[in-house]
Amino acid sequence: MCCSSSIERDKALMGEPEAFDISAVKGMKFFDPHVHMTSRTTDDYQAMADAGVVALIEPAFWLGQPRTGLDSFRDYYSSLIGWERFRSSQFGIKHYCTIGLNSREANNESLAEQVMEILPLFIYKEGVVGIGEIGFDDQTAAEEKYYRLQLQLAKEAGLPVQVHTPHRDKKKGTQRSMDIALEHGLDPYSIIIDHNNEETVKEVLDRGFWAAFTIYPFTKMGNERMVEIVKQYGPERIMVNSAADWGISDPLAVPKTAALMKMRGLSDQDIELVTYRNAITAFAQSGQIDEADFNAQKNVDLTEKFEGNTILRGGQQPRTDKSSIIIS
Repeated sequence: MCCSSSIERDKALMGEPEAFDISAVKGMKFFDPHVHMTSRTTDDYQAMADAGVVALIEPAFWLGQPRTGLDSFRDYYSSLIGWERFRSSQFGIKHYCTIGLNSREANNESLAEQVMEILPLFIYKEGVVGIGEIGFDDQTAAEEKYYRLQLQLAKEAGLPVQVHTPHRDKKKGTQRSMDIALEHGLDPYSIIIDHNNEETVKEVLDRGFWAAFTIYPFTKMGNERMVEIVKQYGPERIMVNSAADWGISDPLAVPKTAALMKMRGLSDQDIELVTYRNAITAFAQSGQIDEADFNAQKNVDLTEKFEGNTILRGGQQPRTDKSSIIIS
């Protein structure tokens, strides 16, 4: 029989985050630049705060089934700059977002045309640090059309772009995404190419783009593999995210990967760059990120309300102990 340690390593190599103690990075700060908190619970916010996550970016994406009307997009974008931002603040985490028409729903051209008309109403709002996540899924003509239109919008607004690279035929889709961005005259330094793997990272870095990696169970990138990538390519223009969403995913993927990097001998400086500093540098090009806000965010008042609503329910009282904010 195979020993348990080799089983854990095999799981990690397949992309499943290891279950290990993250106390190795206790006291470090983390920035998750891609996590879909709309689909996560308040328990996840608490766990992230306890693990050292001080800020995050929530990209606009699809909800698991296609939206059928413009108002559903309008309400969703409003929630990203409103309620979700407030909910995050109640756990001491600074919330930012990127706004865009995702690639899957770009294929509904009649609806996509309407969405493009309202995007300018949201991209200049406080807390919006880029256009995203946009790019290719099935790599259709419609996806390319709306990717190009949104790149132009980002150029006009002076905002960074968060690019979703496709799950299928990733190398081709990643190359095409970069080619088109350059055709539109965008600076590669303003483009964050996401969901990279060993097949794409070298070209992304060689061409001057930011390379983001998603630590996600069974797909995208495992944290063991992520350690090897940083060892091979160094920490410059590389960032790690969880992309935690409504599927099987881990909102603690960033601090867990940092802990594994520490265990594998990477320096604290390199770990800080790929799990905190690089994300700030890339998205601060929006003019929206100030690290001083992260500390100010720690002064949590659970009696606060957003448009009359609170995260407390049915007479729940705010708790001051971190072990249980809501449940007595």
